[in-house]
This record gives sequence, structure tokens and C-alpha cells, in this order.
Amino acid sequence: MIDLRAARADPEGFRVAVERKGGGEPFDRLMAVDAHWRELIPQVDELRGRQKLKGKPTPEQVEELKQVKADLQRLEAELAEAESEREELLRLVPNPPHESVPDEATGDAEGDVVREVGERPQLADPKEHLELGRYEMERGARLSGSRFGYIVGDAARLSLALYFWALDRVSAQGFEPVIPPVLVREEAMYGTGFFPAERFEIYEIADEGLYLTGTSEVALAGLHMSEILDADELPLRYTAFSTNFRREAGAAGRDTRGMFRVHQFNKVEMFAYVLPEESWDEHERLLEIEESLARELGLPYRVVNIEARELSAAAAKRYDIEAWFPSQERYREITSASNTTDYQARRLGIRYRGDGGTEYIHTLNGTAVTDRWALAILENFQGEVPEVLREFGAPERVRA
Repeated sequence: MIDLRAARADPEGFRVAVERKGGGEPFDRLMAVDAHWRELIPQVDELRGRQKLKGKPTPEQVEELKQVKADLQRLEAELAEAESEREELLRLVPNPPHESVPDEATGDAEGDVVREVGERPQLADPKEHLELGRYEMERGARLSGSRFGYIVGDAARLSLALYFWALDRVSAQGFEPVIPPVLVREEAMYGTGFFPAERFEIYEIADEGLYLTGTSEVALAGLHMSEILDADELPLRYTAFSTNFRREAGAAGRDTRGMFRVHQFNKVEMFAYVLPEESWDEHERLLEIEESLARELGLPYRVVNIEARELSAAAAKRYDIEAWFPSQERYREITSASNTTDYQARRLGIRYRGDGGTEYIHTLNGTAVTDRWALAILENFQGEVPEVLREFGAPERVRA
């Protein structure tokens, strides 16, 4: 959640910032409710103090105490209601975007294109991944419904090699490997900012009070929830492999063809806990790691600084790497790297202990690889596999 003290100190500046993400209206309501809440506290305290008398009260004081009690009950109920509403509104106000985040997209991107890297392959008749690898979509739909599929044979070997390769490369950068839970409680979904904004995208196990995560970011952020870390422990960096689940309710058209946008997919994720003064350098570091992976495989890609209204509630800034997909003749997202500053830490209660007491930590997340990387490899190299992946079990060529 946002820093309420900072918002009170500069409400106009804060409102301008959150309105860039469409958060102006809940912010206005929050400020009004917060002001009312602060007005009630001294009134309640004053009435509580008037209940404390020395000695036996006089008849007049007894009558006065009855009125004080009635007024106190009314104001305490009003205070509790204001506090509850304030907490709910705090959940709705997004993290203000960084000043470097654009307000409008350029061209076909969802933000500013920072750079393009690599040459797009010149293919007369590019085949898509369904023609190049064995992806059993009809059989997957028969088993589980639409937008589920089997990855079979060489395509499966390619995907598995990608996960092992990414874990190897990211671990070498100081990220500790983790296999996390994929079912989490509601507090973790709220804590990471996926609830309430993206609740419609999440699968729920209703009778268990658990939710299937759409990214291991949730579990990695929850790894240290409610903890106070020592400053000299930081930074803490983790990388996780997990299967993820998303409803993808808004997807349509070409995106729903094949394995491009499915309800179940695998991913290797990076996550970092850092000191506030180090988080923007860490954000650039995550992006560089992601770019190094794309460059090592020889994928043509571009980096996009995502516009404010396309950011999640938690992200203050996000870079996407988009790989070229010849069959679609366009760039499509294969990674993202987000700095959520102290937004998730406030919601999850994660602090660090420094010389001046405890402060909220900053958290960041970034994608190493997903299943979509295999599709980009198939389409750009038309079935040929980069040599580096063969060391991790991939075939020289993927055959359908």
C-alpha cells in the first residue's frame, strides 16, 4: 500500500501521481476518510478520559457518565467504520509511477520503446509453433477445456532445457533457487497487489481459502512476510521455477491460438529484497540479466518502458522485453521486470532493521523464462535449437 504519511504531507502531488494510473478517485476518498478518522481519534480519547473519575461519583456525575458512555459508543462505532473504510481504500490506491514512466504509448508498443536488439529473420513463409513442435491442443481441451495443451516430445525437451538453462544462468548471478508453493492464502494475494485489481484472473479453491498463483512472485514475496530483516543481510535474491495459472479472461483472437496464451504455463522468476536506496539500480540489473538471456539465445527483441496505465497496482515502473514472432509479424512480451518499491512490503509487513530503527524494504521481480520463450525460438529459427540449450538436454532440432 502507499505511504499514507507521505500522501498527507503532499496530497496534491500524490494525487497527480496516482491519477496517472487511474487512481485519483479512490485516493480522494481515502484522503477524506483519513481526515475524518483523524478528527474522531481525539474526540474518542477525550471521552475515554472523562470516564476516569477519582472516588465515588456524585449523582450529577453519574448522569454525565451515562451521556459520555452513549457518546463514546456512538463515536467508537463511527471510528471503527472509518478505520475499516480507510483500510479498504488503502488497498485500492495504486503505487505511484516513477517519473520516468511514460503516460502514452508509442506505435504498437504499450509504452516507449527503449531499444531494439538483433536482426529479425527474413522468412518467406514462416511456420508458427503449432507446425514446428508437437503441441496437443485438441487433446488438452478434451482433458481440461479450452486453452490447455500438452507439450510433447522434442518441444517438451526444449522447454525443460530452457528452465534448467535459465536457473543455471540466474543462479550464477547470485539468485538462490527455490521451488515454491503455488497455492497461497488470500493475504498473500492482497499483499502482492494482485487483489483486488486482478482477482478475476485468479483461480480459487473456494472450500480451502486458497488461490492458484499466476506467478511465483506471490510466493517469493511471501517468503519473508511479517519479518524484520537485518540490513546487512540485504540484498536477498531468489529465483523460482513454478507452474502458474491464469484465467486470461480478456484474451481473444490470435492470442488464444496454440500455446501462446494458455491457462497453465511454466516460468522461472527472479525476485529481490533490497534497501530503498538500491532498488532502482536493482531494477536495471534485472533488466540486464533478462536481456543477457535473450542475447545468448540470439532472439531479436525490443525493450519497452511500459506506460503508466498499463502498470499493475503494485509496480512503480516496469520494463518488458518483447521478442519478434515471425508468424505474427510483431513483437510480443516474453519477460517483464518491475520495481514495486515499498508497496508490497507495506502490505506484507516486511521491514529491515537499520541504524535508525525499522523501515519498509523494497521488492522487485523479473521474468527469466516462460514457455513462450520456446515458441519464440521455434519461430525465429524454424525448428533449429541454439547450441547452448543442447547442453541442457534440448534436441538439435525440434520436430513435430
